[in-house]
Amino acid sequence: MSPDMHGTTVLVTGGTGGIGLATATGLAGLGARIGIVGRSAVRGMAAADAIRQKVPSAQVDVFEADLSSQAEVRRLATAVRATYSRLDALVNNVGGYWAHRHLTVDGLERTFALNHLAPFLLTHELLDLLLASGPARVVTVSSGAQAMGRIDFDDLQGERAYNGQRAYNQSKLANVLFTYELARRLEGTGVTATVLHPGVVRTSFGREDSGRWMRTLQPLARLLMKTPEQGAATPIHLASSPEVAGMSGVYFANQRVKRSSRASYDHDLARRLWEVSSALVGVEQDPHPPLATKEET
Repeated sequence: MSPDMHGTTVLVTGGTGGIGLATATGLAGLGARIGIVGRSAVRGMAAADAIRQKVPSAQVDVFEADLSSQAEVRRLATAVRATYSRLDALVNNVGGYWAHRHLTVDGLERTFALNHLAPFLLTHELLDLLLASGPARVVTVSSGAQAMGRIDFDDLQGERAYNGQRAYNQSKLANVLFTYELARRLEGTGVTATVLHPGVVRTSFGREDSGRWMRTLQPLARLLMKTPEQGAATPIHLASSPEVAGMSGVYFANQRVKRSSRASYDHDLARRLWEVSSALVGVEQDPHPPLATKEET
Protein backbone atom coordinates (compact mmCIF):
# COMPACT_ATOMS: atom_id res chain seq x y z
CA MET A 1 0.00 0.00 0.00
CA SER A 2 1.32 3.45 -0.94
CA PRO A 3 1.90 6.00 1.85
CA ASP A 4 -0.77 8.67 2.28
CA MET A 5 0.89 12.10 2.28
CA HIS A 6 -2.24 14.24 2.28
CA GLY A 7 -1.77 17.17 4.66
CA THR A 8 2.02 17.15 4.29
CA THR A 9 4.34 19.59 2.54
CA VAL A 10 7.57 18.71 0.75
CA LEU A 11 10.18 20.99 -0.84
CA VAL A 12 12.28 19.54 -3.69
CA THR A 13 15.30 21.47 -4.96
CA GLY A 14 16.26 20.96 -8.57
CA GLY A 15 12.62 20.06 -9.05
CA THR A 16 12.13 21.34 -12.60
CA GLY A 17 13.69 18.36 -14.37
CA GLY A 18 15.28 14.94 -14.10
CA ILE A 19 15.22 13.14 -10.77
CA GLY A 20 13.85 16.20 -8.97
CA LEU A 21 10.80 16.53 -11.22
CA ALA A 22 10.15 12.79 -11.04
CA THR A 23 10.46 12.92 -7.24
CA ALA A 24 8.06 15.86 -7.02
CA THR A 25 5.58 14.13 -9.31
CA GLY A 26 5.71 10.91 -7.30
CA LEU A 27 5.19 12.68 -3.99
CA ALA A 28 2.35 14.76 -5.42
CA GLY A 29 0.75 11.50 -6.49
CA LEU A 30 0.83 10.39 -2.84
CA GLY A 31 -1.07 13.55 -1.85
CA ALA A 32 1.69 15.86 -0.64
CA ARG A 33 1.71 19.57 -1.36
CA ILE A 34 4.90 20.13 -3.34
CA GLY A 35 7.27 23.04 -3.65
CA ILE A 36 9.71 22.81 -6.55
CA VAL A 37 12.82 24.96 -6.81
CA GLY A 38 14.57 25.85 -10.06
CA ARG A 39 16.67 28.61 -11.59
CA SER A 40 14.04 29.53 -14.21
CA ALA A 41 10.50 30.61 -13.41
CA VAL A 42 9.46 29.60 -16.95
CA ARG A 43 10.85 26.09 -16.49
CA GLY A 44 9.33 25.99 -13.04
CA MET A 45 5.84 26.73 -14.35
CA ALA A 46 6.29 24.18 -17.15
CA ALA A 47 7.35 21.58 -14.57
CA ALA A 48 4.34 22.40 -12.40
CA ASP A 49 2.07 21.94 -15.43
CA ALA A 50 3.75 18.60 -16.18
CA ILE A 51 3.10 17.44 -12.61
CA ARG A 52 -0.56 18.49 -12.83
CA GLN A 53 -0.96 16.66 -16.13
CA LYS A 54 0.04 13.43 -14.39
CA VAL A 55 -1.58 14.28 -11.05
CA PRO A 56 -4.58 16.56 -11.74
CA SER A 57 -5.22 17.13 -8.03
CA ALA A 58 -1.61 18.16 -7.33
CA GLN A 59 -0.89 21.24 -5.24
CA VAL A 60 2.37 22.64 -6.65
CA ASP A 61 4.22 25.81 -5.71
CA VAL A 62 7.12 27.14 -7.79
CA PHE A 63 10.13 28.86 -6.24
CA GLU A 64 12.76 30.51 -8.42
CA ALA A 65 16.32 30.51 -7.06
CA ASP A 66 19.89 29.94 -8.22
CA LEU A 67 21.15 27.90 -5.30
CA SER A 68 24.80 28.45 -6.17
CA SER A 69 24.25 31.91 -4.64
CA GLN A 70 24.04 32.11 -0.86
CA ALA A 71 21.85 35.21 -1.06
CA GLU A 72 19.46 33.27 -3.30
CA VAL A 73 19.39 30.35 -0.84
CA ARG A 74 18.46 32.72 1.97
CA ARG A 75 15.84 34.45 -0.19
CA LEU A 76 14.36 31.05 -1.04
CA ALA A 77 14.19 30.07 2.62
CA THR A 78 12.40 33.32 3.43
CA ALA A 79 9.86 32.67 0.66
CA VAL A 80 9.32 29.08 1.83
CA ARG A 81 8.74 30.18 5.43
CA ALA A 82 6.27 32.82 4.22
CA THR A 83 4.39 30.27 2.07
CA TYR A 84 4.27 27.24 4.34
CA SER A 85 3.24 26.89 7.95
CA ARG A 86 4.84 23.45 8.03
CA LEU A 87 7.50 21.50 6.16
CA ASP A 88 7.41 17.72 6.51
CA ALA A 89 10.30 16.90 4.20
CA LEU A 90 13.13 18.74 2.49
CA VAL A 91 14.62 16.90 -0.49
CA ASN A 92 18.05 18.34 -1.26
CA ASN A 93 18.30 17.17 -4.85
CA VAL A 94 19.96 20.03 -6.75
CA GLY A 95 23.44 19.34 -8.06
CA GLY A 96 25.71 19.59 -11.05
CA TYR A 97 28.98 18.67 -12.72
CA TRP A 98 31.42 21.00 -14.47
CA ALA A 99 34.52 19.83 -16.31
CA HIS A 100 36.15 23.24 -15.88
CA ARG A 101 36.44 25.46 -12.83
CA HIS A 102 33.70 28.09 -12.49
CA LEU A 103 33.15 30.62 -9.72
CA THR A 104 29.84 31.59 -8.15
CA VAL A 105 28.79 35.14 -7.32
CA ASP A 106 30.23 34.47 -3.86
CA GLY A 107 33.64 33.68 -5.35
CA LEU A 108 33.39 29.96 -4.55
CA GLU A 109 33.99 26.97 -6.81
CA ARG A 110 30.61 26.11 -8.28
CA THR A 111 30.58 22.33 -7.76
CA PHE A 112 31.30 22.59 -4.04
CA ALA A 113 28.99 25.60 -3.65
CA LEU A 114 25.96 24.07 -5.39
CA ASN A 115 26.32 20.41 -4.48
CA HIS A 116 27.31 20.81 -0.83
CA LEU A 117 27.06 24.34 0.52
CA ALA A 118 23.58 24.96 -0.94
CA PRO A 119 21.91 22.02 0.87
CA PHE A 120 23.99 22.76 3.97
CA LEU A 121 22.77 26.37 4.10
CA LEU A 122 19.19 25.70 2.99
CA THR A 123 18.77 23.00 5.63
CA HIS A 124 20.11 25.43 8.24
CA GLU A 125 17.72 28.16 7.12
CA LEU A 126 14.67 25.86 7.16
CA LEU A 127 15.56 23.92 10.28
CA ASP A 128 13.21 25.82 12.61
CA LEU A 129 10.29 25.07 10.28
CA LEU A 130 11.27 21.40 10.07
CA LEU A 131 11.65 21.14 13.86
CA ALA A 132 8.24 22.76 14.39
CA SER A 133 6.71 20.28 11.92
CA GLY A 134 8.29 17.17 13.38
CA PRO A 135 8.43 14.37 12.75
CA ALA A 136 10.09 15.68 9.60
CA ARG A 137 12.75 14.47 7.20
CA VAL A 138 15.81 15.86 5.42
CA VAL A 139 16.65 13.73 2.37
CA THR A 140 19.84 14.51 0.46
CA VAL A 141 20.72 13.11 -2.95
CA SER A 142 24.35 12.07 -3.15
CA SER A 143 25.93 9.63 -5.62
CA GLY A 144 27.92 6.44 -5.78
CA ALA A 145 30.79 8.81 -6.62
CA GLN A 146 31.04 9.51 -2.88
CA ALA A 147 33.04 6.27 -2.64
CA MET A 148 35.83 7.91 -4.65
CA GLY A 149 35.64 11.24 -2.84
CA ARG A 150 38.28 12.87 -0.67
CA ILE A 151 37.85 16.10 1.27
CA ASP A 152 40.91 18.21 0.46
CA PHE A 153 40.84 20.95 3.06
CA ASP A 154 44.03 22.40 1.58
CA ASP A 155 42.32 22.96 -1.77
CA LEU A 156 38.55 22.72 -1.26
CA GLN A 157 37.90 25.22 -4.03
CA GLY A 158 40.18 23.60 -6.60
CA GLU A 159 42.31 26.71 -6.88
CA ARG A 160 45.63 24.89 -7.19
CA ALA A 161 44.50 21.94 -9.30
CA TYR A 162 40.94 21.56 -10.58
CA ASN A 163 39.53 18.34 -11.97
CA GLY A 164 35.81 18.10 -12.65
CA GLN A 165 35.39 14.50 -11.55
CA ARG A 166 37.49 14.99 -8.43
CA ALA A 167 35.47 18.06 -7.48
CA TYR A 168 32.22 16.15 -8.02
CA ASN A 169 33.41 13.16 -5.99
CA GLN A 170 34.42 15.45 -3.14
CA SER A 171 31.04 17.20 -3.14
CA LYS A 172 29.15 13.90 -3.06
CA LEU A 173 31.22 12.63 -0.12
CA ALA A 174 30.49 15.97 1.54
CA ASN A 175 26.74 15.23 1.14
CA VAL A 176 27.15 12.01 3.10
CA LEU A 177 29.36 13.54 5.80
CA PHE A 178 26.87 16.41 6.17
CA THR A 179 23.96 14.02 6.53
CA TYR A 180 25.65 11.89 9.17
CA GLU A 181 26.73 14.93 11.19
CA LEU A 182 23.28 16.50 10.85
CA ALA A 183 21.70 13.27 12.09
CA ARG A 184 23.96 13.30 15.16
CA ARG A 185 23.11 16.93 15.91
CA LEU A 186 19.37 16.36 15.44
CA GLU A 187 19.15 13.22 17.54
CA GLY A 188 16.00 13.27 19.66
CA THR A 189 14.43 16.25 17.88
CA GLY A 190 12.02 14.34 15.61
CA VAL A 191 13.83 15.45 12.45
CA THR A 192 15.76 12.72 10.62
CA ALA A 193 18.46 12.97 7.97
CA THR A 194 19.12 10.36 5.29
CA VAL A 195 21.24 10.35 2.13
CA LEU A 196 21.06 8.30 -1.04
CA HIS A 197 22.56 7.17 -4.30
CA PRO A 198 19.82 7.33 -6.98
CA GLY A 199 21.71 5.19 -9.46
CA VAL A 200 23.10 6.37 -12.79
CA VAL A 201 20.16 8.23 -14.27
CA ARG A 202 19.38 9.46 -17.78
CA THR A 203 19.12 13.25 -17.27
CA SER A 204 20.70 16.47 -18.63
CA PHE A 205 23.35 16.20 -15.91
CA GLY A 206 26.64 17.86 -16.89
CA ARG A 207 25.29 19.25 -20.14
CA GLU A 208 26.47 22.82 -19.45
CA ASP A 209 30.15 21.86 -19.28
CA SER A 210 30.61 18.13 -19.58
CA GLY A 211 34.10 17.76 -21.00
CA ARG A 212 35.09 15.81 -24.11
CA TRP A 213 35.11 12.33 -22.53
CA MET A 214 31.59 12.70 -21.16
CA ARG A 215 30.25 14.01 -24.47
CA THR A 216 31.81 11.02 -26.21
CA LEU A 217 30.69 8.29 -23.83
CA GLN A 218 27.35 9.60 -22.61
CA PRO A 219 25.26 8.72 -25.72
CA LEU A 220 26.30 5.06 -25.34
CA ALA A 221 26.06 5.07 -21.55
CA ARG A 222 22.55 6.54 -21.65
CA LEU A 223 21.28 3.24 -23.04
CA LEU A 224 22.21 1.58 -19.74
CA MET A 225 21.03 4.37 -17.44
CA LYS A 226 17.92 4.44 -15.27
CA THR A 227 14.98 6.63 -16.19
CA PRO A 228 14.38 9.68 -13.95
CA GLU A 229 11.35 7.85 -12.53
CA GLN A 230 13.52 4.89 -11.54
CA GLY A 231 16.10 7.24 -10.03
CA ALA A 232 13.38 8.98 -8.04
CA ALA A 233 12.20 5.79 -6.35
CA THR A 234 14.65 6.06 -3.46
CA PRO A 235 14.15 9.77 -2.63
CA ILE A 236 10.37 9.23 -2.79
CA HIS A 237 10.75 6.25 -0.45
CA LEU A 238 12.85 8.21 2.05
CA ALA A 239 10.53 11.23 2.01
CA SER A 240 7.32 9.24 2.40
CA SER A 241 7.58 5.66 3.57
CA PRO A 242 6.56 4.67 7.11
CA GLU A 243 9.21 1.95 6.82
CA VAL A 244 12.00 4.49 7.27
CA ALA A 245 10.28 6.64 9.91
CA GLY A 246 12.80 7.43 12.62
CA MET A 247 15.79 6.19 10.61
CA SER A 248 18.57 8.77 10.58
CA GLY A 249 22.20 8.98 9.60
CA VAL A 250 21.77 6.22 7.02
CA TYR A 251 22.82 5.84 3.37
CA PHE A 252 20.43 4.22 0.88
CA ALA A 253 20.60 2.84 -2.64
CA ASN A 254 17.77 1.05 -4.45
CA GLN A 255 15.54 1.79 -1.43
CA ARG A 256 17.80 -0.28 0.83
CA VAL A 257 20.34 0.58 3.49
CA LYS A 258 23.91 0.43 2.18
CA ARG A 259 27.32 1.20 3.61
CA SER A 260 28.90 4.35 2.28
CA SER A 261 32.64 4.92 1.97
CA ARG A 262 34.95 4.39 4.93
CA ALA A 263 35.80 8.10 5.02
CA SER A 264 32.13 9.02 5.43
CA TYR A 265 32.05 7.44 8.91
CA ASP A 266 34.94 9.59 10.20
CA HIS A 267 33.33 11.77 12.89
CA ASP A 268 36.30 14.13 13.11
CA LEU A 269 36.24 14.66 9.35
CA ALA A 270 32.49 15.36 9.46
CA ARG A 271 32.86 17.85 12.30
CA ARG A 272 35.68 19.66 10.55
CA LEU A 273 33.71 19.85 7.32
CA TRP A 274 30.75 21.23 9.29
CA GLU A 275 32.97 23.91 10.85
CA VAL A 276 34.50 24.90 7.50
CA SER A 277 31.11 24.91 5.77
CA SER A 278 29.61 27.06 8.54
CA ALA A 279 32.38 29.61 8.05
CA LEU A 280 31.98 29.62 4.25
CA VAL A 281 28.24 30.34 4.45
CA GLY A 282 28.49 32.66 7.46
CA VAL A 283 26.39 30.82 10.04
CA GLU A 284 27.02 29.79 13.61
CA GLN A 285 27.89 26.15 13.99
CA ASP A 286 25.07 25.40 16.45
CA PRO A 287 22.44 28.13 16.02
CA HIS A 288 19.62 25.99 17.44
CA PRO A 289 19.71 24.59 20.99
CA PRO A 290 18.22 21.24 19.83
CA LEU A 291 21.37 20.63 17.81
CA ALA A 292 23.45 20.12 20.96
CA THR A 293 24.53 16.53 21.43
CA LYS A 294 23.46 14.50 24.42
CA GLU A 295 26.93 14.76 25.92
CA GLU A 296 26.77 18.56 25.78
CA THR A 297 23.31 18.93 27.32
